[in-house]
Amino acid sequence: MILNDFLPMNQEDLKRLEWEGVDFVLVSGDAYVDHPTFGPTIIGRVLLDAGYKVGIIAQPDWNDPESITKLGTPRLGFLVTSGNMDSMVNHYYVSRKRRQTDSFSPGGEMGLRPDRATIVYTNLIRKKYKKLPIIIGGIEASLRRFAHYDYWDDLVRRSILVDSGADLLVFGMGEHQIVEIAEYLNNGIDVEYITHIPGTCFMTSHLDMLPDYLEIDPFEIVSKDKVAYAKSFKKIYDEQDPIRGKTIVQKHQDRYLVQNPPTRPLERDQLDWTFNLGYQRAIHPTYVQLGGIPAISEVKLSIISERGCFGNCSFCALAFHQGRIVSSRSHESILEEAKQIISDSDFKGYINDVGGPTANFRNPACDKQLKHGACKHKQCLYPEPCEHLNVDHTDYAELMTKLRELEGVKKVFIRSGIRYDYLMYDDSKDFFFDLCEHHVSGQLKVAPEHIDETVLDYMGKPSGKLYSEFVKTFDDINKSIGKEQYIIPYLMSSHPGSTLKSAIRLAEYLRDINYTPEQVQDFYPTPGTLSTCMYHTGIDPRTMKPVYVPKTSQEKAMQRALLQYKNPRNYELVYEALILANRQDLIGTHDKALIRPKLGKQSYSQRTQSKSSSKKTQKRR
Repeated sequence: MILNDFLPMNQEDLKRLEWEGVDFVLVSGDAYVDHPTFGPTIIGRVLLDAGYKVGIIAQPDWNDPESITKLGTPRLGFLVTSGNMDSMVNHYYVSRKRRQTDSFSPGGEMGLRPDRATIVYTNLIRKKYKKLPIIIGGIEASLRRFAHYDYWDDLVRRSILVDSGADLLVFGMGEHQIVEIAEYLNNGIDVEYITHIPGTCFMTSHLDMLPDYLEIDPFEIVSKDKVAYAKSFKKIYDEQDPIRGKTIVQKHQDRYLVQNPPTRPLERDQLDWTFNLGYQRAIHPTYVQLGGIPAISEVKLSIISERGCFGNCSFCALAFHQGRIVSSRSHESILEEAKQIISDSDFKGYINDVGGPTANFRNPACDKQLKHGACKHKQCLYPEPCEHLNVDHTDYAELMTKLRELEGVKKVFIRSGIRYDYLMYDDSKDFFFDLCEHHVSGQLKVAPEHIDETVLDYMGKPSGKLYSEFVKTFDDINKSIGKEQYIIPYLMSSHPGSTLKSAIRLAEYLRDINYTPEQVQDFYPTPGTLSTCMYHTGIDPRTMKPVYVPKTSQEKAMQRALLQYKNPRNYELVYEALILANRQDLIGTHDKALIRPKLGKQSYSQRTQSKSSSKKTQKRR
């Protein structure tokens, strides 16, 4: 059923809808925003469409078990998620300092959800409802489904399914799984027997029900042995494919965590359906007087056009969550959503974004993926584009043209990220011209991340040479169409493999192009990524060879400061870095210098020579 209203959040809502109760209560760490970019809302709407009544308890008081009873006892069970973000990432900077605001909470207020929200909410529910099924999902559960390194505790934690005590874990995008689970529960099947659904994990004391599986080292070993951790991670990483992936088993004490293979991505008509389920495209009215929900402003006038990413950057968890097979919505579905945006009172003629994980990926990387799955030991774009890669922007260009021609639209921007290497591999530059002519607001944000080839290799990113060619092509096109537009590169410091010399090399590049980034992202080790495995183990799991990892707060501060060497506040850090790297040649007043010498003090070389002369004199005496 399509509900042209908000999902109920309390007894008054139930009365208004004339519902006697609900089949599922969805507990979320986010405030309730009824929009298709918010995962909990999608799951609620999908279940509604399948005939199940769903209520939402958003940001319950985790110190009060009564806070999850306000919709009564659900007929079939509880669904639990931390929200659109991992709660620890939501709460803490990479420095582990507490953030001041939470854009998914009323008025941006911080502190309305607990740390490790999925675990806390599930334990809260268990205190009140001992036997009701609890299914956990969302990004926090998905990326923590195996034993995993946790940056905030600086240790390997058990699967979140163990620590939460939930019955099932849904990983990845959950539309397929949640409806199938609901149907089994509705038919009277006990949750302990729901063990075969792709895209789910469960715990069991025996493996008799599994005809074939791949067992990795148990928690007790990977939590202490970094080599074992890296080997196990690589096995997990290789099997995250819905077509060729194997069932994976990991023992935790006397029980087994079982991950079924990932579910297949939604077909185009299914993805269209997901975005057409009666969303109110607004925050719940209860939040209006509380200052609104800041996160809605980022997405209200934007359109998600696809899911999945075959770019597979080492530091990105998308391959582990959405997968490498791209699926996209039809032009008709996207145009219909654009018309809804145009009718919004906040619309001023500008669609802020049309994209997804990677804006210019609209189709699977190759025809083979849909039949045989993504390659286990080969990437689509790295280190060179695969010979089978389909490089074609025609469909995306046609879509953007249709959107530009809609009545009331002044401009359609692309802000969710262009994969510049894929753009460069397209022999036709028609879309590149379209991009510069129609879809850039003066600045195009792209993500080279670094310029040092060794670091780029660990990141799984294309060469710095290709990025330079992209910049030149961008400049040439803009010159030919008479526009002055600029590239804003996203850069990352302290990624595994990055030494002080790597950071200095990037600083020199920024000097040469006369660019100072306003922001630099320090590498953030989040669960589920290849880079986080490197960070924890000091091993590249692809080769099992050692990799240098900058871990001390001082070195990370120096690497970050080098990328903003012009900032006077960074002078001492940059000076220290250059001395440690023996790059005093970059301290001076010449054109190639990064910083000037210290005024009123001896230079480093003078102090060193003075100390050396003093020692020699003492020896002679």
